[in-house]
Amino acid sequence: MCNYTVTSKQDMCNYNYTVATKQRLAGEVFVPPESDHETGVQIKDVQIDPEINLSARLYLPKNVDPVQKIPLFVYFHGGGFVIESAFSPTYHKYLSLVEAEAKVAIVSVNYRLAPEYPLPIAYEDSWLALKWVTSHANGDGREPWLKDNADFNRVYLGGDSAGGNIAHHIAIRVGLEKLEGVKIEGIFLACPSFWGKDPIDARGLDDPLINPEKDPKLSSLGCDKVVVYVAGKDSLRFRGFYYKEVLEKSGWPGMVEVVEVKDEEHVFHLSATEAENAMAMMKKLVSFLNQS
Repeated sequence: MCNYTVTSKQDMCNYNYTVATKQRLAGEVFVPPESDHETGVQIKDVQIDPEINLSARLYLPKNVDPVQKIPLFVYFHGGGFVIESAFSPTYHKYLSLVEAEAKVAIVSVNYRLAPEYPLPIAYEDSWLALKWVTSHANGDGREPWLKDNADFNRVYLGGDSAGGNIAHHIAIRVGLEKLEGVKIEGIFLACPSFWGKDPIDARGLDDPLINPEKDPKLSSLGCDKVVVYVAGKDSLRFRGFYYKEVLEKSGWPGMVEVVEVKDEEHVFHLSATEAENAMAMMKKLVSFLNQS
């Protein structure tokens, strides 16, 4: 959470704030990139663009075989575009668990946060990060963990909450601009932050950044498969189902699945990673990342 004292109206589309004071109440703790001795998961941090402080945390399985390329999972953290990071305890723990089970290459993107860096900077940072990641296709690039191990014909995007929103928009941009030597197989969205106006509440936001229905480029989604998780007690769950509906109506030729988890709150899988529902979601994600 963030605690702001503001003197002007905030706007979701561009986060135009006049901020008197700012204090982030979560996501500020930094966990060092120490490899996990129990699982053998290898972890390190990389600078993507030092000039704008764009960075990422990388994960690899133990004793990876450079001859046998492995799928690549590019992840965007949540936090409402204003809190959390790729280096926080929450995401370090969660993605370490994903890595231990899935045994894929993971890149967790640390994009810049609002209000210091207003939207759409988070989207632009995330696109730059993906461009950097995919620059290692065909043996190019300077990062050996990616160049030597990642299969760029099996790339997946994912994220939770605001990060799910980002993953969706990055997939749209992939479909529009293409990435040479790269195949985005699918995206995995956990409680994604989508919203919009409806007949009951006209105060919602209908900007295409938050309401995919209003995006004329929706059918350009650059992958074949989408999995969306929604939580039964999450007010955003209806938008997860509606995302499936409008995506199918858009003319996009892929397959989309929505999984509802009853009696759970928003991003439940992050707060109780070993609970039954979180473990079931983990199993689904691992299967998704390792499909043929």
